[in-house]
Amino acid sequence: MVHHPDTPMTGHPHPLRRLARWLDAPLPAPPEALRRGPMRPGRFTSAVRSPGLTSRLGIALGVAFAVCFVTGVVSHLVQQPPGWFWWPSRPVGLYRFTQGLHVATGLATVPLLGAKLWSVYPRLFTWPPIRSVAHAAERASVAVLVAAALFQVVSGVLNVARWYAPMPFFFTSAHYWVAWLAVGALLTHIGVQLPVVRDALAPDPAGPPRRGLPATGTADPDRDEPAHEPTLDGRPAADAAEPDHEEPAHEPTLDGRPAANTAEPDHHEPAHHGRPAAAAAGPDHGGLSRRGVLAAVGTAAGLITVTTVGQTVRPLSGLAVLAPRLPQVGPQGLPVNATATGAGVAELVRDPGYRLALTGARRSLSLDLPGLAALPQHTADLPIACVEGWSASGRWTGVRLRDLVALAGDDPDDATVLVESLQAGGRYRSTTVPPSHARDPLTLIALRLGGEPLHPDHGYPARLIAPNRPGVLQTKWVGRITVLEVR
Repeated sequence: MVHHPDTPMTGHPHPLRRLARWLDAPLPAPPEALRRGPMRPGRFTSAVRSPGLTSRLGIALGVAFAVCFVTGVVSHLVQQPPGWFWWPSRPVGLYRFTQGLHVATGLATVPLLGAKLWSVYPRLFTWPPIRSVAHAAERASVAVLVAAALFQVVSGVLNVARWYAPMPFFFTSAHYWVAWLAVGALLTHIGVQLPVVRDALAPDPAGPPRRGLPATGTADPDRDEPAHEPTLDGRPAADAAEPDHEEPAHEPTLDGRPAANTAEPDHHEPAHHGRPAAAAAGPDHGGLSRRGVLAAVGTAAGLITVTTVGQTVRPLSGLAVLAPRLPQVGPQGLPVNATATGAGVAELVRDPGYRLALTGARRSLSLDLPGLAALPQHTADLPIACVEGWSASGRWTGVRLRDLVALAGDDPDDATVLVESLQAGGRYRSTTVPPSHARDPLTLIALRLGGEPLHPDHGYPARLIAPNRPGVLQTKWVGRITVLEVR
């Protein structure tokens, strides 16, 4: 007697096989009376949607999400670094580039995501809505992916616009953790749909049709795919029904397999104006083709990029008509997010008794503004690069942070420094400057911008400015500097 490897000696099926059968076991179909509205037969008749169109949009969206995810994780780690993370001080514009790319790509995903959802939303209304436990789990995973993607795009746009009222949560943390959820769901979806995408984009072994002849099954000579309505997994459904039917007898299901017949012939609607239903399903010759859809989406993404990226790329600032920030607009020619009045320090910064407290391992000092100005002054051209995607360069003059660490009696080459603001509260009222930045000669406690004393909204009387750091970590209105440790 020969036993199957998946079957125990008792003759009963293997537990995993029994589980698989249970997961795929058909569930009772809902009553046909519920098959109304978008779930009725023949409700979606567009010939533009196709596995190829959906696959191409999915690839573009996947690349955009990958760029956003990598650059977003970098930004999060720079702002909230774990012990193992290291971020260099050079090149000075690295963070400016990564965060600008993050926001520009995120904005470009708006038309991509909209087109992708348009290309697949009829699949939400397949019949029956749930065929099995496995089918329900698959649909739930897709729902997680869609919800996470919409959350990321919508919350990102709100953050760029600095409109936080609709978000009753801390944007940075929520955006970061939902990004992991979105990427996990995306990778699962790619694993399931990869064979479908491969088949949809594979070249036709029969070769292209002869010049002047439309491809078989196309509704229009300029179509690049057969005019079949895609099934839920992207596979084309069977050929259109006979001329007196509007759709095939078998409705496409979530995995592309035909479900049992759910409608009698008298449920089908007649063809339109005497034309075969298959022809009625496709758009007229003047309609938008699949190539036209891809061109429209690409154009929309390009226009969004050109009209917003000028907030980071200065030569394109004149075209940035949709950008929420312009790099040359603001006090002393630089934008600001937090003002002195908004931070509650407008009176403190004008106090003639201002002192900067400097505390090191060997000595502590208190320096007034003339005392800071009497120390050796240095000038550096450095950008303010904000997490909202805008950036602008300024010429800053002040005291090197490494010189202040040395003044406190510590080794500036191995010091970690805590810089605190006069601001009483807030998530970013203080920042820790790691050794890589503390020892960099371009890291300054700036007193002047463009040769003039700092404007109060730019951090008067003194602010931190360091290379290759987010703007939220460039602490303004500095009141205390503490050398935390020397390795």
